Amino acid sequence: MNLLQLLANGAPAPATNIEDVFSAYTYTGNGSTQTITNGVDLTNGMVWIKSRSNAVDHEINDSVRGWTKVHHPNTTDAQYTADRVAGISTGFNLTSGAAGETNFSPYTYVSWSFAQANNFFHVSSNVKAAGVDKTVDLSALGTVGMVAVKRTDAVGSWYVFHRSCTAGKLLYLEQTAAEATLGHITVSGTTLTLEDGVIADGTYIVYAWAHDDSDTGLIQCGSYSGTSAAGNVVTLGFEPQWVMIKEATGASTGGWFTFDNMRGMPVGGVDAYISANASDAEASPLDLISPTATGFNLQYAGGSTNTTGRTYIYLAIRRGPMALPTVGTQVYNANLRSPGSGATTTITGVGFPPDLAITKSRTNTFHMFFYDKLRGGIARLVSSSTESESDVNTNYLGANAQTFGMDGVTIPGGYSEFGSVSHNFLDMFFRRYPGVFDVVCYTGTGSSHTENHNLGVAPELSIVKERSNISSWEVDATGVDKHGWMEITDAFSAGHNSTFTSTGIVLSGSINNTNGRTFVAYLFATLAGVSKVGTYTGNGTTQTINCGFTAGARFVLMKCTSNIGDWFVWDSTRGIVAGADSYLKLASTDPESTDDTIDPDNSGFIVNCVEASLNQNANGRTYIYLALS
Repeated sequence: MNLLQLLANGAPAPATNIEDVFSAYTYTGNGSTQTITNGVDLTNGMVWIKSRSNAVDHEINDSVRGWTKVHHPNTTDAQYTADRVAGISTGFNLTSGAAGETNFSPYTYVSWSFAQANNFFHVSSNVKAAGVDKTVDLSALGTVGMVAVKRTDAVGSWYVFHRSCTAGKLLYLEQTAAEATLGHITVSGTTLTLEDGVIADGTYIVYAWAHDDSDTGLIQCGSYSGTSAAGNVVTLGFEPQWVMIKEATGASTGGWFTFDNMRGMPVGGVDAYISANASDAEASPLDLISPTATGFNLQYAGGSTNTTGRTYIYLAIRRGPMALPTVGTQVYNANLRSPGSGATTTITGVGFPPDLAITKSRTNTFHMFFYDKLRGGIARLVSSSTESESDVNTNYLGANAQTFGMDGVTIPGGYSEFGSVSHNFLDMFFRRYPGVFDVVCYTGTGSSHTENHNLGVAPELSIVKERSNISSWEVDATGVDKHGWMEITDAFSAGHNSTFTSTGIVLSGSINNTNGRTFVAYLFATLAGVSKVGTYTGNGTTQTINCGFTAGARFVLMKCTSNIGDWFVWDSTRGIVAGADSYLKLASTDPESTDDTIDPDNSGFIVNCVEASLNQNANGRTYIYLALS
């Protein structure tokens, strides 16, 4: 049962939303001061920072020891004092970071923020006195998943308990060694004990994470066995945004591989990983892990994450957002770009970390390009073409590590379709949100099966494209009980290629399901006041399309399903006004055109019949639309 179903059934909502207690946030150092606003209240919590671009130590700061106290998870060093990080109620502040570990220009960084919260994360400082055990109450976690203990007043190892390790055995966070019988710490139920006579007397920091496998749990700590084959499935019940994996047993051992979806954890592409036990810069040579709607798959056949006969432990954190959006600006925004310089351009001001970016030259005959975070930044698809995802030029969107950022995207220079000195551009951004929009990547089986999604309701508009081969864009429109195509203007046909539930896409036969081939599905639904997937019948004059909005539509996608007609796109950034409006077409490379087909209305939009041949409001014809407020 998913979150929306729980709420509909009257069950209590989760105690916390993942976005309130955790953030994976990427940024570039500036050598001065900057504030990282990630929405996590860090007046009681921990921040873990690592340079992605350079080989420097990890840095961990927390509110319990005091923000000026620093230690490194990749060393046994005692803590030291450095005024570089300070938690605030909406994130944290950075000072100069001259040592390069937190804010050195032009290094790139990732920060992982953990707020102390029930059933999620605990941090405390504890003194182990001579001659007695020291016990720590972890009952607020519910079930203890993983604990890391480090002496702060002297050199000492990081002792790690994980619920899936062999009973009585621990791991070292700063080492690649396999689990061993150490005895320094033990966990019984929800009580952690620093064992007298084994662990040295002194002051220790305790970081502890929960294991919560309830329907709305935010975090899980588990294990899997390696298979040395791609597609080793781990089921969590949610899509993860952050995963740490460590080989616990085996003839050889591996590091603490750490992945997150902001740095890049795509389905079918190479993954950006950082080793928690090493100072190495970020690496991404292999396709190691692929998130799914209900967990993750181990893709690489061997290595330090998936070797036969070895056991691996993991800590996985749920992807957000979990709550329903309340306004359209949480889901969709757009940007106009004037002629570029031909150099790399960073677009900010989107208002959220985008999951889907669509870009089009307004002034020249180029394709409209689709990129999404789940497939990886350089993986383009073209709405007016059947070409496969493999037809990718590395100069396209995503040719550097910061493509999908916290507030926009970075577009590389050197290619006219993205940064020409003579073109104007439209960039449209969408964020995955329950009830409105989701993205699913999957591999076909050739037989009937269900692919899970996290939309929370049955999709009303499904757009599916095969990634690995030349194929059509398959569109299912449940409101008109028809299916069609996006790269051509043909009328829709009766029936559906797939059926949909609130949790899955039910596939049958080989349509959107060819064995061994990869696909992406963009799923949309109606949420009151935010989005509307609907239909109407043209009247040959003018009519108001009531979407249930209060301040009008900011985005409208429309297609005639009963007759030939293109997919038309309007947006308020270019202008939905009482008069001529600019539009683009998905099935065409044409530059932007202008007419008065659409006008604003607070409830949604007004559609006019400017010319029947344009198929936007012709009398008696059927239309489908997607509108966002």
